[in-house]
Amino acid sequence: MRAAVLQMTSGIDPAVNAATLVDAIAQSRAGGAAMLFTPEMSGLLDRDRERAAAHLVAEEDDRVLAAVREAAARAGLWVQLGSLGIRRADGRFANRAFLIDDAGAIRARYDKLHLFDVDLPTGERWRESASYAPGTAAVIADTPLGPVGLSICYDLRFPALYAALSDAGATTLAIPAAFTRPTGEAHWQVLLRARAIEAGAFVVAAAQCGVHADGRATYGRSLVVDPWGEVLLDMGDAPGLGFADLNPARVAAARGRIPVLAHRRAIPPVTRA
Repeated sequence: MRAAVLQMTSGIDPAVNAATLVDAIAQSRAGGAAMLFTPEMSGLLDRDRERAAAHLVAEEDDRVLAAVREAAARAGLWVQLGSLGIRRADGRFANRAFLIDDAGAIRARYDKLHLFDVDLPTGERWRESASYAPGTAAVIADTPLGPVGLSICYDLRFPALYAALSDAGATTLAIPAAFTRPTGEAHWQVLLRARAIEAGAFVVAAAQCGVHADGRATYGRSLVVDPWGEVLLDMGDAPGLGFADLNPARVAAARGRIPVLAHRRAIPPVTRA
């Protein structure tokens, strides 16, 4: 099955970002894809909290989500919408991924579990938890590409999540991101390849790239990695649409050669000698 991957430079205007997404859905269908994967915060990327808050609305009022659902139904294409900032019923925000089917219905939602609160050596300081609440559940859903496990960006650094997703049956892991350039240069590819190898699963990582309207710079290099760790697609550092063919036989082959899922055991309590 063919997957399409959108690499974006999302900005501070949701209408512009929605237009990019709608166009990518049409192009993905024309390119023979069964499913499109988009980056984290596809609808709005804005580090100015006050300005961003005006666009963070309840799911049912989000115009980007509505536009993507309509376009998916029109094209007959599944979309893994990497994430949107959504206002929850309690007034807090969620960094939420969506899985949308070819009729425009929402099949699954996932709220980012691990929030990016770091101080980088470059002086960059990020406090995602100042605006967003963490999720409370891991999520897997059936798609034309097989069972897909959902995650978002900083989740990538927590392998236990991907062990849980692959144990639950995931054969593809979606890892949309807006990685910073320093962390991307150091860790992006090696972590994605490691997650694919550990899980014996495809990894599809749609990424933000370039310099954004809010002043941040993201790493790009959207990747598709096969279950043996081979990079099938590397999109470099420019926005655009890429395609990769995912052969499910590669999952069985990788898991047969090194049966890590069958050998995986619960870790007993650690004792200090």
